[in-house]
Amino acid sequence: MLEFGAKRRLSAAQRTERREFAANASRAAGRLSLPWFRQPIKVSNKASAGSFDPVTEADKAVEAALRQDIGAAYPEDGLFGEEYGFEEGSSGLTWVIDPIDGTRSFMSGFLHWGVLLALFDGQDPVVGVLYQPYTDELFVGDGEMAELRRADERRLLQVSEVTSVYDCTLASTGPQFFSGEERQAAFARAVDAAKQTRFGGDCYLYAMLAMGYVDLSVESGLNAYDIQALIPIIRGAGGVIETWSGENPALGGDVVAAGTRDALVEAQELLSKA
Repeated sequence: MLEFGAKRRLSAAQRTERREFAANASRAAGRLSLPWFRQPIKVSNKASAGSFDPVTEADKAVEAALRQDIGAAYPEDGLFGEEYGFEEGSSGLTWVIDPIDGTRSFMSGFLHWGVLLALFDGQDPVVGVLYQPYTDELFVGDGEMAELRRADERRLLQVSEVTSVYDCTLASTGPQFFSGEERQAAFARAVDAAKQTRFGGDCYLYAMLAMGYVDLSVESGLNAYDIQALIPIIRGAGGVIETWSGENPALGGDVVAAGTRDALVEAQELLSKA
């Protein structure tokens, strides 16, 4: 299981090298998913009776390819993925994989899904990639920069400057993912306060936040592999991301992200209000 530990520091050159590796590996592995997209596909349920947690052969193929590429390039690094679990390394670094974040969208033919790959240094993800293979959009960040790469385009990402929740476009995957009356009530307060709310999106809504089209995101019950790749992209675009209570979001849980610190703090006050 992925846990917080000693921080493994990387030089600027090492961070750049691994960022570019992550970008190339995500693009190569992500393309393996395309033969299954918008085609008849078998979907299995990983969850216990009464709930639904889908997985497809595309999820498994993408994660297997990423594990193979990472193992060949960085054999001392650990691996933590949604489909094949945790393999501890000896370097103090761990690659965190969500092969298809948004499997429900993938199986339904919608575009709001992507390959997520992050590099965790024991305290924070220092490299993050979101790749949408069908549109060939590659969002990459390292906490200090973030950009969109598509064909020959390279576009630096910049979050919005909205400072109040009441002026925000809020995005969330869906209200059904907030468990318990307390979380549901907290999320409802944020929705009521926001200018407008958009549902759906999974990882893609964070890309829109990094681009400045979404001002605020609120999610609950995330795993580390759901969020780690997105943290360096948000921060690299100038945004802020924490748990609802202001803690490190790297291991998931209840997470809020915003373009500005003021909007984040205001959202956290709404989410924590008794």
